[in-house]
Amino acid sequence: MFGIPGKQAVTMTERAARQIAKLMDQGGTQGLRIGVKKGGCAGMEYTMEYVTEIDPLDEVVEQDGARVMIAPMAQMFLFGTEIDYEVSLLEASFQFRNPNVTDACGCGESIKFKDVEELQAEQSDS
Repeated sequence: MFGIPGKQAVTMTERAARQIAKLMDQGGTQGLRIGVKKGGCAGMEYTMEYVTEIDPLDEVVEQDGARVMIAPMAQMFLFGTEIDYEVSLLEASFQFRNPNVTDACGCGESIKFKDVEELQAEQSDS
């Protein structure tokens, strides 16, 4: 696992935890797996999927009845991220407040991360 022992890789706001737990109950899933993949105009995109089985390599974060799994290849990119759930007049969506993002496209669908070497150095300094 990647990260600092004793510190959760990601955190959830109360709204996000409540929404994830609600969706887990409705769908009968084990939780929400988040990751990253190449794509979008800024280079990377978040991925989210509800899963019925937990991968043994996933980082698992549990809070207030909600469970988030972080895919192995995404752990260093998501470390320190806060997940929120925002509802506006036109939409409701999960939002990621990620300190590792250096740039995002105008629509907010894709992001760019710090260099891998920079992320690793920051993690070892903590």
